[in-house]
Amino acid sequence: MHVVIMGCGRVGSTLAHSLEARGHSVAVIDQNAEAFRRLGDDFGGVTVNGTGFDQQVLTEAGIERADAFAAVSSGDNSNIIAARVARETFGVTSVVARIYDPRRAEVYERLGIPTVATVRWTADRILRHMLPEGHIEMWRDPTNSVAIIEASLDPGWVAYPLRALEEATGARVAYLMRFGIGTLPTASTVLQDGDQVFFLVTDDMQDTVTATAGAAPADSAH
Repeated sequence: MHVVIMGCGRVGSTLAHSLEARGHSVAVIDQNAEAFRRLGDDFGGVTVNGTGFDQQVLTEAGIERADAFAAVSSGDNSNIIAARVARETFGVTSVVARIYDPRRAEVYERLGIPTVATVRWTADRILRHMLPEGHIEMWRDPTNSVAIIEASLDPGWVAYPLRALEEATGARVAYLMRFGIGTLPTASTVLQDGDQVFFLVTDDMQDTVTATAGAAPADSAH
């Protein structure tokens, strides 16, 4: 793949190195040429000094052959404009924008532009640790149909197989966090104390999943 990244801050530079390590070609755009120092001497991709929504700058970065585009600068407006230009003018199918304002993020998600709302995600994670109840939405698909939520798990589910939890909630578990490490479980995975459980759900399922996971299992669930 060829990936174009707008913004060479901590997120952009980390993303660039991660993609390059996976064998992809990368071009990074930033208005501040000094920002490219974050990439280090070992970066083998292309750097382009300029505005990320300028068509000439994007062309120089290889947008016409790009498989993906990430707008991760510090400005919401710049990110969303660049994302729209990449998708609507150059036809890049995989586009994502970093958005700080959660209200804007919701609007652009409805337009089919996936966003990473940094402030919302961080606030939700803090709330999750302070008030471990209900559910926190971690991800939503661009069509607004499917979400991944983290639901609080009643201690009574410990030692039950994941199959029992899925059957009781009617939802599929996307992944577990165990000892701080993401894990792809199987139906026979036994739930342990401290597991964080992330469900794939539709909107009409969320309340049921949250209530079921947060309550002690019925005797028949084992």
